[in-house]
Amino acid sequence: MRRARLHRLAAILLRQVYLMRGSPARVLPLFAWVTVDILLWGFITRYLNSVSSPGFDFVPVLLGAVLLWDFFTRVMHGVTTAFLEDVWSRNFLNFFASPLSIAEYLGGLVVTSIATSAVGLGVMLVLATTAFGLSWFAYGAMLVPFLLVLFLFGIALGILGTAVVLRFGPASEWLVWPVPALLSPFVGVFYPLSTLPLWMHYPARLLPPSYVFEGVRSVIAGGTVSVPALLTSGGLALADILLAGWCFARTYRHAVRTGLLARYSAETLS
Repeated sequence: MRRARLHRLAAILLRQVYLMRGSPARVLPLFAWVTVDILLWGFITRYLNSVSSPGFDFVPVLLGAVLLWDFFTRVMHGVTTAFLEDVWSRNFLNFFASPLSIAEYLGGLVVTSIATSAVGLGVMLVLATTAFGLSWFAYGAMLVPFLLVLFLFGIALGILGTAVVLRFGPASEWLVWPVPALLSPFVGVFYPLSTLPLWMHYPARLLPPSYVFEGVRSVIAGGTVSVPALLTSGGLALADILLAGWCFARTYRHAVRTGLLARYSAETLS
């Protein structure tokens, strides 16, 4: 059974590989947008360094934050894009006409996201390091748990996004793409949470990335990361994944029970 499940996960990933191999337009976004972001913010940080007081380096503060946030965005979009590829190609029903389980399908989406986000992360690391001198020694060993929390939360939001599209139809995909931008003011990507008004602190404390970026600023300032805060962020991210998986399973069962799944080739579902 375990061997069969691994083969099914690999089959979903292999389908995405075939899609990209047959269409260079699908490969370009893996490099293009992250390159534009790193170049834009890299030049902004270089300018800020030239006009600010000596002794403060904006590169690890701003450019590093952009890289981490782009990684989170790539992870989330990696899940939703793989799902939407099946929707656009009218292939979604074929998956669930097979013995494929919900867990295996979601697992395949996650594996696909790991592959695509790893490519984007590699491009960003090389470009930020070679072109703008971003040193990862500034973050130390804490870079690994920071990336892990962002990865887990990105997976959770990606699964939740697929549930939204599954419930409301392909036309609702516009609800998914802006989610990272909508969350960014609450998680303090570029500024400490203390600058937020009081009412924004409550949702911020429920979002795992807020702990990550507070920790990043603490490390760069020469301080230490709060272990309880880091554990809290990891616990929240894991809880979000479980909640997102539960939402997708309930949405799928609702779609099967009400016949929405059979009509999924329609542009919208009601």
